[in-house]
Amino acid sequence: MATRLFLARRLGPLVLAVAAGLLATAGTAQRARAGNDIEGPGGKGAQVYCFMRNNGNVHEVSWTAAYALIKRQSAGMFKTSPEHAAVMITEAVVQNPGTFPDCGRFLGDLYAPRSSGSTATSAEPSPTAISVVGGGNAGGSGMTRSERYN
Repeated sequence: MATRLFLARRLGPLVLAVAAGLLATAGTAQRARAGNDIEGPGGKGAQVYCFMRNNGNVHEVSWTAAYALIKRQSAGMFKTSPEHAAVMITEAVVQNPGTFPDCGRFLGDLYAPRSSGSTATSAEPSPTAISVVGGGNAGGSGMTRSERYN
């Protein structure tokens, strides 16, 4: 009896740790499959973006619709950033070019800088919105993210 109690105390935390690790691994594999699957948030966002662009809509309108869908479809604690959503759309189009014919010509618009005089207003920033690194004078340099990485 004492041996069984001893083993239960020693192995209990180990069993819980192994179970938690297996669950985390399964979740990661599922997210990886969803990223490569056309039915995942990126694939659905690409479908919306490409369909709208191929039917004559401008980038901002198409992007707003695709980004809203990606945010709603993404399962996670944290909101998908505009930059990550743009990458998800790009990956879906590049991995499935036959599914998104003629959409490659629109992908550059996801990364082109936007002019500040744009008439389209959105609650979310475009994936290329320029923001000051650090939310102010980053180290006194005043460089934007775009300037730093160009």
